[in-house]
Amino acid sequence: MTNTQRAVFLDHTSLDLGDLDLAHLRQCFSELQLWSDTDADNVIERLQGASVAISNKILLNARTLAACPELKLILVAATGTNNVDLQAARALGITVANCQGYGTPSVAQHTLGLLLALATRLIDYNKAVTVGQWQQASQFCLLDFPIVELEGKTLGLFGHGELGSAVARLAEAFGMRVLLGQIPGRPARADRLPLDELLPQVDALTFHCPLNEHTRNFIGARELALLKPGAFVVNTARGGMIDEQALADALRSGHLGGAATDVLSVEPPRDGNPLLADDIPRLIITPHSAWGSREARQRIVGQLAQNAEAFFNGTALRVVS
Repeated sequence: MTNTQRAVFLDHTSLDLGDLDLAHLRQCFSELQLWSDTDADNVIERLQGASVAISNKILLNARTLAACPELKLILVAATGTNNVDLQAARALGITVANCQGYGTPSVAQHTLGLLLALATRLIDYNKAVTVGQWQQASQFCLLDFPIVELEGKTLGLFGHGELGSAVARLAEAFGMRVLLGQIPGRPARADRLPLDELLPQVDALTFHCPLNEHTRNFIGARELALLKPGAFVVNTARGGMIDEQALADALRSGHLGGAATDVLSVEPPRDGNPLLADDIPRLIITPHSAWGSREARQRIVGQLAQNAEAFFNGTALRVVS
């Protein structure tokens, strides 16, 4: 498909590491200009003359949108649209479309990978070999760190949409029983357990729900104390849902068997974070990388192209504003 519209991708390398096929996306526009990244002072200049802006995380606020009169479509290369002033876009007649469900296999496997790493003490055993402990062992194996089997254990899930359902299926494949938690701010459901009822029953807890005014810090010191001793906590959703200082304290106290997170409340954590302290045991942190398989990123490219084609054809696809 050929189109006379000019598009600008403001932070192309946040998505493409040089390993993606952009042919379908390029075919949607007469010109697609790729910028590695764009600082705030250059956004307006780079969008002049463009009818389509593509952004992963670059801020598009009301001032920027008002200064770009030819802009008709914003394609967000992610699910979250908090970098776009949706109210301003609506007022100016600018359509905003996002990407959805692209990272389900990648994030689901990352979630189970983190849970398995905690249960098997993978990081501890790898470090033991690296520092020479196995080489000095008195027998053929080293079993200094307790290993937990997932089979027969109970997993608590907050969020049972496409991603949460995928995690549930993987957990069940390992023989786990899955219980669903009631997400704060949503109507009660018979198949969702209230927070205080769910927490004492689970051996592991994972998160797959949005961060909002209801879910911010909804897991704090009180809630962590309700978990079974030795329970695991895994967050691949959004930072800020778990009180990070409370989680650090619960790990230091030995109450939790371990925790793993792919997200922090501020990213990147340039000004530090309670979970980055070097004295916290049994904690695994990955740098918001769960979503980033090549396959997932290629799906984003495909959805960006589909959203553009739908807009030019006068139909709505993944439109959020």
